[in-house]
Amino acid sequence: MSTKIIIAGGGTGGHIFPAIAIANALKKIDNAIEILFVGANEKMEMEKVPQAGYKIIGIDIAGFNRSSLIKNIALPFKLIKSFLQVKQIIKSFRPDAVVGVGGYSSFPVLRYAQAKNIPTFIHESNSFAGKSNILLGKKAVKIFTASDSMGKFFPANKIVITGNPVRGSIANSSIDREEGIIFFGLDPVKKTVLSTGGSLGAKSINEAIGDHIDEFGKNDLQLIWQTGKLYADKAKEITAGKKNIWTNDFITKMENAFAAADIVISRSGAMSIAELCVAKKPVVFVPFPFAAEDHQMVNAQKLVNKNAGILIKDNDAKLKLISTIVALSKDENKQNELKENIGKLAITNADEMIAKEILNTIR
Repeated sequence: MSTKIIIAGGGTGGHIFPAIAIANALKKIDNAIEILFVGANEKMEMEKVPQAGYKIIGIDIAGFNRSSLIKNIALPFKLIKSFLQVKQIIKSFRPDAVVGVGGYSSFPVLRYAQAKNIPTFIHESNSFAGKSNILLGKKAVKIFTASDSMGKFFPANKIVITGNPVRGSIANSSIDREEGIIFFGLDPVKKTVLSTGGSLGAKSINEAIGDHIDEFGKNDLQLIWQTGKLYADKAKEITAGKKNIWTNDFITKMENAFAAADIVISRSGAMSIAELCVAKKPVVFVPFPFAAEDHQMVNAQKLVNKNAGILIKDNDAKLKLISTIVALSKDENKQNELKENIGKLAITNADEMIAKEILNTIR
């Protein structure tokens, strides 16, 4: 009989893409493994996972809404409903193991699996563990982390330091700069800036670019601008007719974007950093200020301390971001320094390490 594994979680690219990388690594070791994803209905995973070739079942779950307490009234009912849905999924699929990658949907799936003595594994990408993962970690078999400072969140004997899985399309990319730039219809001769606020976009980065959009043309720069859905229409409007700018709400071929980029503007989530280390690019980080325990600031600061990135605070972005980018675009020595130092931190086989650990444990 083939091994069956459920991978649960999602919400953002930072959870979904590592989950798909782990699934691919499991299938590479043993193509007969059956993998089922469980995600939250109406979240990004319901689109991205099928695109990667895997089956996903959605459950009705939502997180705690900190900005509007009245919206949390239905939360206990959603939680109960999600547990009933999970019960049915697990009863029907009968997994040999369940892997949680973070996001709302991972909690009921791993909690129910633990109650049924099904081996559970957690991948915690951040330097500060989420509350759900801390709770689940007590009964998990192993917890895969990116850093060595996670003993304050999880039992030390369960921690396996693997780094963060990077999408295979990025880790194994052979696309050169010119090919990447042509993909976006831009000019290979010009310096190219990539702006990515993560899969959901970044308000401060988008507004800073929007307010200073003409600075790119004035300084002979091109821009590949991933805006997220909320800012997409406005970005299209203000860049109409500007041949030096490509913009869309989402970049499907991120490997082309990284190949094209001479400089990157990015949030500093753990997965973004893992990919940027592999892509080996000079980066200006604008940490998301409302991340739990301000972990994006901690992530970015670690790189700045190693001269592997530049940091601009979210509330300074409007004033400082574009002038910093322009200055960096004219400083080849600084670009090369940042590239070399961030490249030293790359881990390309985290997905394989995690897949092997899971299979060695359950077989």
